[in-house]
Amino acid sequence: MDSLTHIALGACMGEAFAGHKVGKKAMLWGALAQSIPDIDFIAATWLNTSENLLAHRGFTHSILFGVAISLLMAFLAERWHRPHNISFKRWLAFFTAVVLTHIFLDAFNNYGVGWFEPFSHYRISFNVMYVADPFFSIVPGIAFVVLLLLRSFSNKRKFWWRLGIGFCFLYLGYCVVNKVIINNDVKHLLQKQNISYNSYLTTPAPLQSWLWFVAAGTDSGYYVGYRSVFDKSNKLNLRYFSRNAYLLNNTPDQLQVQQLIRFSQGYYTVEQRNDTLVFNDLRFGQVVGWVNPKEEFAFHYYIEPDIDNTLVVQRGRFAKWDGHTFKMLWTRIKGEK
Repeated sequence: MDSLTHIALGACMGEAFAGHKVGKKAMLWGALAQSIPDIDFIAATWLNTSENLLAHRGFTHSILFGVAISLLMAFLAERWHRPHNISFKRWLAFFTAVVLTHIFLDAFNNYGVGWFEPFSHYRISFNVMYVADPFFSIVPGIAFVVLLLLRSFSNKRKFWWRLGIGFCFLYLGYCVVNKVIINNDVKHLLQKQNISYNSYLTTPAPLQSWLWFVAAGTDSGYYVGYRSVFDKSNKLNLRYFSRNAYLLNNTPDQLQVQQLIRFSQGYYTVEQRNDTLVFNDLRFGQVVGWVNPKEEFAFHYYIEPDIDNTLVVQRGRFAKWDGHTFKMLWTRIKGEK
């Protein structure tokens, strides 16, 4: 999830826990606890880009870190607010719930979360929600603002924190339902079109949960396309991209290559653009692929020492977006017949 959503949701959770006892300071504690796993951004100051891709949502999003930081925050909060009638165990339960909620929600995006670091580098990705989904964020955001404005002991505060928290999990459940619908459709249509595959990926296109990017993997490449939950068509319109893994064999920095492959969870292609070798992570979809099925992939990493890859995750996310792009997105969401 994006940082603002984490802050808003954490503030609502803080209000639910202790707003009636410590006032709006409870919201501050909740917002801080929801934000603390994202301190991994500082790793970018000393790691190169391929290393930082794995560090982000790595150890600070692990269960071990969540428990350890919750103990520390409970210790600090219990002493900060003395005298009070909130036990250390209750503070610990609160912070653990808030921090683990952060790493739980982040696993529903496509980036991947290192729940089991440092014991295992396996990353969890449920691919259920886009990292910035305004339909998920708007209600807790409004609830957060209202809670800031309401008086500390207003009777209306309970309604707003319940709305902020409850809507998030209702919408998450709705996205899971959409994921199940899409997966069932994709598997059925791949079989109907006699497309053999050994893996497949479905993940939402940007900013919503109705249009989904599809990648079906073979030994040599991927069939990619889009499917809407409102599609009536009995055909998947797919385009094939070769993996071209052999192009990586002679790259001088093999450690970088292995880091990129591990980060992509195996969903990648490689292409030669003039004199530059480009690594594509398919999990992030295509740049406005619903407009042009030949578009490049949003995550494209230049395997050259003198080309800046610092913003590799962001640079293709909203490239080529304009009024026409939004109109085409809405048209594609409505479905094909």
